[in-house]
Amino acid sequence: MDEEMKNISDETFPIESAPEEADSEALVAAQSEDNALDKNVRLLSPMRMVARRFFRSKLSVVGLVIIVALILFSWLGPVFYSQWGEIEQDFDGRTECTVETIVVDGSGEEEGYTFLQVKETTYELNALDAPSAKHLFGTNKLGIDVLSQLMYGGRISLTISFLAVFAVTFLGIIFGGVAGYFGGKTDEVIMRICDVLMCLPSLPIMLIVGTLFDAWEIPSQYRIYLLMLFLTLISWPGEARLVRGQILSLREQEYMVAAEAMGFSTSRKIFKHLIPNVLPQLIVSMTLSLGSMILMEATLSYLNLGVKAPYAAWGTMINAAEDPGILQNYFNVWGPPGICIILAVLGFNFVGDGLRDALDPKARR
Repeated sequence: MDEEMKNISDETFPIESAPEEADSEALVAAQSEDNALDKNVRLLSPMRMVARRFFRSKLSVVGLVIIVALILFSWLGPVFYSQWGEIEQDFDGRTECTVETIVVDGSGEEEGYTFLQVKETTYELNALDAPSAKHLFGTNKLGIDVLSQLMYGGRISLTISFLAVFAVTFLGIIFGGVAGYFGGKTDEVIMRICDVLMCLPSLPIMLIVGTLFDAWEIPSQYRIYLLMLFLTLISWPGEARLVRGQILSLREQEYMVAAEAMGFSTSRKIFKHLIPNVLPQLIVSMTLSLGSMILMEATLSYLNLGVKAPYAAWGTMINAAEDPGILQNYFNVWGPPGICIILAVLGFNFVGDGLRDALDPKARR
């Protein structure tokens, strides 16, 4: 009887062991796929995820290409276009004329005179020359090659903008970090200083400072650097407020409580734990501020407060358009620097927008 029941059970349920084996194999395969997927996910570090989001945006890539092209044009361009210097003038306009000179034959008045004809060659300034093979963008009113000045002027404009933005960010991190972390009277004093500086009209003050530089006879090639340094000293409150606001929210996080419990120093907590978490917002702010700094430098140079002739920045080159004749007839003199300024501002704005989207932790694409 027992043997019959056993045979019946074997015949009735012959495939019970097979599904269990199949399920175990499927589970192992699924786990292996999950492990492989986890490995792939782990390979994408936060920086790689930000880079992938950034390069997905076509405008961000276009902006990055524009910025790199302008930097290469300004710093490497003079290496390949070296026949004309930054302030070298072209005196190739030759004119020949005949000059008669009188030579006395003897010492007495009765000896007579001899007239000699001598050909002399004079060199005239090759000013406002049209674009040609010799001068690809022509020359300005001082006879200086426009393309050469465009390259060297780009160095000045971009360098000043980068230095000013980094200096403003540095001061903003220092004062904003101290105000946000300590709070109390320290925060109150720093924020009141920020309020006072933000109320100052920057452009009229720069006009006054430029007039003082004229009275003090500051060399023209250094004047724009001093002006931008002064602008930096009154422009840091915006960055300081940004850093302060971020730190006020971050200092209450769990990792800051743990750092406090472990007895870390104040400087370590600020610059190793708080500031790195504010850097994404600062990078976006810096990138967007670069366009504004380029426009400010161009404005100061256009108002003849920055680099003066024969040296030039992009804004100084546009200043030539004040002459109605040059404005109407010589686009090659003032048009290229204007185009470079527009491209630089657009490039930095595109990169800033792309970084803002790429660094957004809520972004899914």
